[in-house]
Parts: sequence; structure tokens; C-alpha cells
Amino acid sequence: MEFDALLLLSFGGPEGPEQVMPFLENVTRGRGIPRDRLEAVAEHYQHFGGVSPINGINRALIEQIEAVTDLPVYFGNRNWEPYVEDTVAAMRDNGVRRAAVFSTSAWGGYSGCAQYQEDITRARLAVGESAPELVKLRQYFDHPLFVQMFADAISDAAQTLPDDLRPGARLVFTAHSIPLRAASRCGTDLYERQVRYASRLVAAAAGYQDFDVVWQSRSGPPQVPWLEPDVGDHLDVLAGQGIKAVIACPIGFVADHIEVVWDLDNELAEQADAAGVALARASTPNAQRRFAELVVGLIDELRLGSEPVRVAGAQPVPGQGSSVNGAFCTPACEPVSAARPST
Repeated sequence: MEFDALLLLSFGGPEGPEQVMPFLENVTRGRGIPRDRLEAVAEHYQHFGGVSPINGINRALIEQIEAVTDLPVYFGNRNWEPYVEDTVAAMRDNGVRRAAVFSTSAWGGYSGCAQYQEDITRARLAVGESAPELVKLRQYFDHPLFVQMFADAISDAAQTLPDDLRPGARLVFTAHSIPLRAASRCGTDLYERQVRYASRLVAAAAGYQDFDVVWQSRSGPPQVPWLEPDVGDHLDVLAGQGIKAVIACPIGFVADHIEVVWDLDNELAEQADAAGVALARASTPNAQRRFAELVVGLIDELRLGSEPVRVAGAQPVPGQGSSVNGAFCTPACEPVSAARPST
């Protein structure tokens, strides 16, 4: 399968104070989120001048990708400019006929996989019959470069801890929590199983036998059950057990965006300081050259028809691709709505 372009597809984020509330309204449209909740989240963005780091990181990653491939690279978002619909229209105008699509989510499940497929379908419908074919690349949570980037980040974070606390530091992996009903939307608890699977791979690569997997950034009414434990609650438990140092690895995120830099570097850091726990936060892949090489490797798997490059785990890979190109996590996870209104 040959491609004449690559589309980097992401979530989007505001790039100025005046964009914060419109962006959050886009993200939450149709979900009935109270205005006061949006205003509270908006304060997180305003803390950083109303600019989310995600677009800048994605542009830097695109530069890295362009350095290791001859394909033209396009950038489109779900929730903010550049909107994916506009990007796909530009691709059509430039004569692109078939493009690989790299999403900034390593995971299966609805939010990490099928919703990006919905974005692709919606954008092609908006452009019309002349839209290029768009082929989503597979999930990459077990790719050797993904595993090694996080393993190296853990080792680097550990070096920032005081020498006397480093040997007893507890490794804690964290990923975005989701409602339990969403966790089973694709017919399985696929997302949670993939996070736990990848955490085992990364811990082993970093030389850790023991670790915890927790969740962060939950929202919504408290009566709705989400994946638990929350990272803040877990930190309290560890402090109560006498743990003096924690390495937090945000394995669920590929970039240091707001939910990493606010929830971990601000809120969790303040909580750890108050509890007398030394906290070291591992970085995400961001715009590393290795991340760009991972992207190009995924394209080559399809171009050459080769087997996926994976780190072998002790258990079967959760949700190993079941569609023609391996992009869906399970058949039940295929997009449920291709005609969602543009935001």
C-alpha cells in the first residue's frame, strides 16, 4: 500500500486566552457539562496564558517527521484549528489521493481509536467524493520505540530524586481516566488492558519489577463511576505507607499537554510536597526524533505489508488489530457515527 502524504490527527487546543472557552465548548458539546465546570477547567489553561502546549508540540513533531520521510505532512485537529475538515480539503486541492493517518493516541477503545476514525470519516464526508483515501495507522502502545522512550524517561526522572530516596521510589503509571460505561463501549475493557499491558513492558525495560497503574483527570458528576484509583488518592495511600519518593510516568499521554502539566506538575506536585513525598515526573515522547521514527515505521508496516513491530509481552497483545489494516481495536469499536456535526 503506497501513500502520497501523512496526516497527523490530534485533539487540538487553544492558542490564546480568547480561544479557551470556545475550545472547551467544542470539546464538551452535547455532553451537558455545567458552565461552572468549564470555567474551572478554563483556569487551568489561563494559568499558561491561555495556550495549550499540544499544538506547538505537534508542529515540532511534524518537523521531526519531515526530517525522516519524503512524504508531505499535514496537520489536522478534532476540536480546534487547524480543523481536520479544512486540512483534508487542502490535501485534496494539493492532489493527495491516499494518505496515512497518525493519531496522537497510542490506544484502542472509543476515545483513543474509534473517535479518530469518526473524525476521518466526517472530514471525508465534508470534502466530498474527491476527498483522498485516509488510512489510519495502528495503535502503537507496544512499539519498541514507544516503550523505550518511556523507559528512558523514567530513568531520567529517577536521577532527579535525592540519592538516598532513589532506591525506594515507587513507580506509578498514570493515564486518563474514563467512565466505566465508556471503558466497555467497544465490547471490552480494552483501553484499560492496553494501559496495563504497556505499563508492564515499560517497567521491565526501565528495570522495575513493582509498579502501580492509576488514573487521572476525571471529570463529570461524582455519582458516575470512572476508572480508579485516582492518582491523587493513590499518592495519599503511598504517603500513608511511608513511601518517601514517587516517580509518576504519564504513560497514557504522548505529549506534555495541559492534563499533564497541570494535573501532575501543579496539583499532584503540590499534594506531594504537602505530604512530604519527593515527586519526579517522567516526560512524554513529545517531539523526539524517535517518535518521528516510530511514525514512519508504522507507515512502512503498511507500505511493505510487514508484520507489526512489537515488544513481546508475557500475555497476548490486547486488541491486536482485527480490521483490514489493523486500525480498529475490535470490530465493536468501529465508528458509530460518521455524520457528527463539525465543531
